[in-house]
Amino acid sequence: MKRKLRNRHDESGTEGIRNRRKLTWRIIVPCVLILLFALFAYWITRDLPSLTQLEHFEPTLVTKVYSADGKVIKQFFTQRRDFVPLKEIPLQMRRAVIITEDKRFYSHWGFDSKRTLKAAYIDIIHLARLEGASTISQQLARDLYFTKEKIFIRKIRELITAIQIERTYSKDEILEMYLNQIYFGHGSHGIKAATSYFFNKNVKDLNLEECALLGAILNVPAIYSPINHPDRAKKRRDLVLKLMYTSGDLTEEEYLEAREKPIKLGEGGRPGGNDVGPYFTEHVRRTLEKQFGTDLYTGGYSILTTLDTRVQAVADSAIKEQLSRLQALVKKRFRNRKKLQELLDKYVPDPDMQAAIKADTSKIDSVSNTHAAVQVAFIALNPENGHVLAMTGGRDFGESKFNRAVQAKRQPGSAFKPFIYTAVIDNGYSPTFEVLNQPVVLFMPDGTRWKPRNFNRDLGGPTTLREALRRSLNLPSARLLQEVVKPSVVVNYAKRMGITTNLRAVDALALGTSEVIPIELVSAYGILANAGIWVRPITITKIVDRRGEVIFEAIPERREVLSQQTAYIMTNLLENVINRGTGAAARSVYNFQRPAAGKTGTTDDYTDAWFAGFTPQLTAGLWVGMDNPGISLGNNQTGSAAALPIWANFMRTVYDTLDLPVESFEMPEGISQLTICKESKLNSTEYCPDVYDEVFKSEAAPEQECPIHTGRIETDIKRKSKSKRIIF
Repeated sequence: MKRKLRNRHDESGTEGIRNRRKLTWRIIVPCVLILLFALFAYWITRDLPSLTQLEHFEPTLVTKVYSADGKVIKQFFTQRRDFVPLKEIPLQMRRAVIITEDKRFYSHWGFDSKRTLKAAYIDIIHLARLEGASTISQQLARDLYFTKEKIFIRKIRELITAIQIERTYSKDEILEMYLNQIYFGHGSHGIKAATSYFFNKNVKDLNLEECALLGAILNVPAIYSPINHPDRAKKRRDLVLKLMYTSGDLTEEEYLEAREKPIKLGEGGRPGGNDVGPYFTEHVRRTLEKQFGTDLYTGGYSILTTLDTRVQAVADSAIKEQLSRLQALVKKRFRNRKKLQELLDKYVPDPDMQAAIKADTSKIDSVSNTHAAVQVAFIALNPENGHVLAMTGGRDFGESKFNRAVQAKRQPGSAFKPFIYTAVIDNGYSPTFEVLNQPVVLFMPDGTRWKPRNFNRDLGGPTTLREALRRSLNLPSARLLQEVVKPSVVVNYAKRMGITTNLRAVDALALGTSEVIPIELVSAYGILANAGIWVRPITITKIVDRRGEVIFEAIPERREVLSQQTAYIMTNLLENVINRGTGAAARSVYNFQRPAAGKTGTTDDYTDAWFAGFTPQLTAGLWVGMDNPGISLGNNQTGSAAALPIWANFMRTVYDTLDLPVESFEMPEGISQLTICKESKLNSTEYCPDVYDEVFKSEAAPEQECPIHTGRIETDIKRKSKSKRIIF
């Protein structure tokens, strides 16, 4: 009996354990399944865009760079795209897209179940992915937030996001986003970029055939490109037209008429193919990239710049003409065996390659064109506000992105002399002050001695500042640093005038042996044109964001660095250089007759050639030479011969192109213009045989009359004789 009770108790206990186990599994399994589902749901949705992202649609847009005369000169982008509102997109364009990509667009909720089932059925039958089922909302979700990798998980995420987009936006808003986001091929994202690229017109001006063609391209841009595959594109376009006809969007007459028309693309080249001022726009890009980073290429900014396309075109033409001439002279020079050997030893050390080059004239020309390429740095700016109107940093941007106008440091030669004469004039000396034109010894930074010479090797006696600068004499300029102003004083003046490079305060500074940057030298000359006011050169005037808000507006940085009187006297001296001095070819040969001032510059062995000059409205200057300072431009290729032709042709043509009025340099108060005797440098009398007009600061103007030519014969002879004894 006891045994039976024990057995029953054991059985009931076992059954209880089983029941408890069943209950446990009934609880655990659903919990595990729920947990797994939650983990899966979290995993599949973890990378989905947030509601904030969905509510703030900001597609990547092209940043456009505009010239001062309102032309688009460059575009920065990762995807070439411009935004256009739906109301500006023709109804036929909208219908063409809907009928080809998602004909039930206005009736589904982001997912077209009928289309999906049909696509799945076709794919299963053919055992291949042949039919697309993505709605416009799904395509938009994929383009905005996902990759195009064809995997199941991505499709689920895409679908969920599409549904969220449908809940966040109206159908018209979704269509607007889609048309501004989708890719049309050839780097064109969005309807505006595609319309511009294929037809060179505005979206609102699209006709029926063009709308159908753009709708056709969307299917597979690479296959249906009207540029690469015009026959396929036309067949696909005609299919779109037929679909529009069968759906009631077109009448039979409209359909038949449009179908017969050939594909006609826009003329005039593709956007981005003809960049204006590439060195200028690259300088702008480098400047802005420091501020905006990668947002520069996606933010859709409008960059308003100072470049004038008309001025740049004139500069490009003048540069091209002169550089072609100079390069031809270089090629001719290196056909000389000795000169060629020097070049080959430097750049082509292999004897076999040298022999092959020597045996072929075309290869000789190629070597000289590559390793002895004549380069240029050109700047034109408005001296009043610092606006850079034109910039060229080399002979060919495609060959070299190095911008010599703002990055190169080259010796300016005599183009540096105006800094010396400015320091002298500003320290109370007059243009009539005389310096000996006799040999001088200069000490170089390394302690070595140097005996410079004048370019034409001549010598003379006392020479006025005006005459020394007019003839660009080296010896008087060197003596000025030894006897009148210290090199350190000249360095301080140059720094005040905007030169930032390392200027060595030694006597040789007089001959321009310390390197300068072209844009800084040209800007410094602009101070003289601007009555002593330095204005920092600028290239960007305003930046506007995609919403039309101004986020940057340039304020010219100005400072007075010279008195108006000093600036005017220096301008007057440099006018003399162009009218009668080393820059006179601008008048006599190139027929530039406007009031102007300027200075040539040449370094030893004709390595660097410069010309910088200005008018009341415009300052321009340039450097010409080889990137390797060890290679000469050639004998007699001075600043006057190699650089001035570009400047003079540019100035003459740009004045005609812009139709600028004739203006003269305005004489400020505090300046006295007197007629003086060339011999005594004092106020002339009616008996002085050789007189000229000279300008002085009023407080330094001579008050005496010439004591040599008085009209009294005996006195004149005695004083003239005495004068000769004093001079010699």
